Amino acid sequence: MRQWTIDAFASEPFKGNPACVVEPFEAWPDAARMQALAAENNQAETAFLLTTRDAARFGLRWFTPALEAQLCGHATLASAHALYAELGAAADKVTFDTLSGQLTVERAEDGYRMDFPSNPPRRIEPPIGLAEALGVSPLEVWVGAYLMAILANEAAVRALSPDLAAIGTISSAATDGRGNVSVSAPAAPGAAYDVVSRFFAPGSGIPEDPTTGSLHCALTPLFAEKLSRPRLAFHQAYPGRGGDLVCEVRGARVLIEGRAVTIAESRLRLEL
Repeated sequence: MRQWTIDAFASEPFKGNPACVVEPFEAWPDAARMQALAAENNQAETAFLLTTRDAARFGLRWFTPALEAQLCGHATLASAHALYAELGAAADKVTFDTLSGQLTVERAEDGYRMDFPSNPPRRIEPPIGLAEALGVSPLEVWVGAYLMAILANEAAVRALSPDLAAIGTISSAATDGRGNVSVSAPAAPGAAYDVVSRFFAPGSGIPEDPTTGSLHCALTPLFAEKLSRPRLAFHQAYPGRGGDLVCEVRGARVLIEGRAVTIAESRLRLEL
């Protein structure tokens, strides 16, 4: 059985966010085996696909090295890229059945376009200890699936070196979920993008995620309102890599566009 390592939200190798995508199964393997392979791969996500009677429809599950994820953008993009670029999918659009419902990915003029549910956050008072854990006082704090801190400028986002254990605890209490925190700000003047962000995910077993598609289900409606534009360019500033997305609010959905590059193909010497 083959798997591919694919850099998602990247236009060249070693940018964006790597994900492993396993060749489609005819029946789901045992979840513990999928989790074990994800831990072995040690990427932010390993994606598993399930064939259906429809050649353009697949089951899709995502596993971090520590747990099964409810929603993952970059590994969805990587899965579509594997189907198109490595397995020769002919349909203009593929549909994935996931824990977050039906997701679609279609070929775009410059890469791929994903259709995800919008998740607008709500503003809250900064949780006690958050500024100390981040090392900077946020201008605003919002909450949805994740805790989201808005900082004054791009330089502050790029300079962060947070206390991961502390932000994990604070975010878990604030969201009643995993201890994951995003930080973002309007881009510096003259930048090729509108918003810069970073995403720290100790609650998902990932100290810092290089490029997070699911985060933009919340960032897009938030900054679309702030900047008075439904379509925005985002840059996730993971040190040494960086990933790029173009996102657009469409009612209760967010369209997320990006590119992907296959880095490696490997063959598993085991049966799941």
